[in-house]
Amino acid sequence: MDKPARDFADHRIETADLVVNYLREGSGPPLVLLHGWPEFCRSWKKNITALAARFDVIAPDLRGFGDTRRKDGKPAEKTTAGLLSADLTAFLDALGISRVGIVSHDVGAYVAQTFARFSPDRVAALFFFNCPYPGIGARWGEGSYLPEAFYQYFHQWPLAEKLVGYNRDTCRIYFSHFLHRWSVDQHAFDDDLEMWVDNFMKPGNLTGGFEWYRGALAMRLKWIKEGAPKLDPITCPTRVFWGDSDSVCPAEWGDRLGDYFSNLKFSKAPKSGHFVHYEQAALSNAEMLAFFTPLARGAAWA
Repeated sequence: MDKPARDFADHRIETADLVVNYLREGSGPPLVLLHGWPEFCRSWKKNITALAARFDVIAPDLRGFGDTRRKDGKPAEKTTAGLLSADLTAFLDALGISRVGIVSHDVGAYVAQTFARFSPDRVAALFFFNCPYPGIGARWGEGSYLPEAFYQYFHQWPLAEKLVGYNRDTCRIYFSHFLHRWSVDQHAFDDDLEMWVDNFMKPGNLTGGFEWYRGALAMRLKWIKEGAPKLDPITCPTRVFWGDSDSVCPAEWGDRLGDYFSNLKFSKAPKSGHFVHYEQAALSNAEMLAFFTPLARGAAWA
């Protein structure tokens, strides 16, 4: 059984556009953790301490998620992977960090891939949990899959914020649906469900998360219509650890990862759904340390 995770101090730093909220623990080579949806920086709470024994672990809230906000006070609008990648560049610049290892999940995986393509010299290595990537292509639009993906289209409408955020109970019902359905253990999030509700009941956080789906819609529809795009593969050391029972991003969709990552190790995480890092924290921590530690002893972060 995983040990209860302690909480961590929040830090804030300004970039040209944002006040970025982040958690930071440990010392050593910098390792950035990029969360997905419906998540925020504390979704890594079960991983930070173990990783911080060997690394400088930095877990930011993405734009519009958690407590990261635009400096002009306006809400997030049609967030894209390109915008979030630019945010990551500005964040690392503000911290004075030139090169990092990146762990990512869900939305964060799009950010990590975009960042690795635009700034390959700044990426030492990539670790993905359940990696959405261009090779999934038209499968995002398959008829049998669409009922699972209803939320991606529901989030296109302002009605989504009004219904989900009507009160604390409606917010709890909505997010407990995903946290429970996408996990193998239906009670995995019981202890932290109220923390999720607290986060998404903060002003702007529902919109911040939903704006990712609004911004990503054009990309998703293009892949559905035209199929998987041809891209040069990402060349840095890459590890993909994919939950064997993920219903929203099935592990079978990893069949084309080799077309997009040339230095890849892939395996399925047993008894895991969409939130491998949270559902199987001890196993996930061991896998991350086994992947990054040998690289840190070499010249990967130099």
